Amino acid sequence: MKSLYITCCIILGIALLPISGGFYTLVRIIVTVGAVAAIIQNSTNGINIWSVIYGGMAILFNPLIPVYLHDKGAWIMIDILTIALFIIQIKKM
Repeated sequence: MKSLYITCCIILGIALLPISGGFYTLVRIIVTVGAVAAIIQNSTNGINIWSVIYGGMAILFNPLIPVYLHDKGAWIMIDILTIALFIIQIKKM
């Protein structure tokens, strides 16, 4: 699991750069998988605040029904926050 979270951090770091739109679909898929893994890992003792946070992350990044903010600045802030959350998840392991 740790390698999945590290991969999510790396790909989100790359997503901060100006890259073509197709790459962001890959970002959505990988981050959603990482968020669902974090939900499962945090829900072993029932639903808690971390499960809810990662659930929101999975909804925001899901590739099936994408959320379009049309503002690169907003996505940069979300990506940075998401990197921080994955780092917290790594530290909790």
